[in-house]
Amino acid sequence: MTYSGYRRVSLTPIWVIIGTNLILFIATAINSNLIFLLGLSPAGLIERPWTIMTNLFVHGSIWHIFANMFTLFFFGRFLYLLIGERRFLLVYFIGGLLGNIFYLLLAPPLSIGIGASGAVFALGGALAVMRPRLKVIIFPIPAPLPLWVAVIGGFLVISFLPHIAWQAHLGGLVFGLIMGYFFRKRERYFF
Repeated sequence: MTYSGYRRVSLTPIWVIIGTNLILFIATAINSNLIFLLGLSPAGLIERPWTIMTNLFVHGSIWHIFANMFTLFFFGRFLYLLIGERRFLLVYFIGGLLGNIFYLLLAPPLSIGIGASGAVFALGGALAVMRPRLKVIIFPIPAPLPLWVAVIGGFLVISFLPHIAWQAHLGGLVFGLIMGYFFRKRERYFF
């Protein structure tokens, strides 16, 4: 008799991104100076150009990393299955990069931006355009919402909180919405 309920976990880019974020979260908890070395600052970009990408893997608190990785896992998995690995990585990293460019242009020069939120908003934006009526549950709202309402509403609510890099969220979201439109129009040709 064999048990067939076991499913092997495959190492997708989503798991690699989550693992990298967790490792760096632990590293920055041990040595907080890493946040300044890896975080993106408009005033420090020339001295530390790698921060245009490394800040996507650094988070400031347990809630910050939890929210981003939780959303990455659920939105990312769904989008990954829709568009494939290469397109998923394109949306994630170009969305994060464009979010960082928005941050550089619109944030105070001495601020430091960290987190994967711009990249995650890119995934959410693409998915919201491709599957706008998909129902999701957003804590603490007890009823399912259409995905597009959750993504746009989440952006608007989060943008009014203090110490939030809304500029990165905006850049990622705009890129994701555009890519979602592009993928949706061409979806029948992908498969």
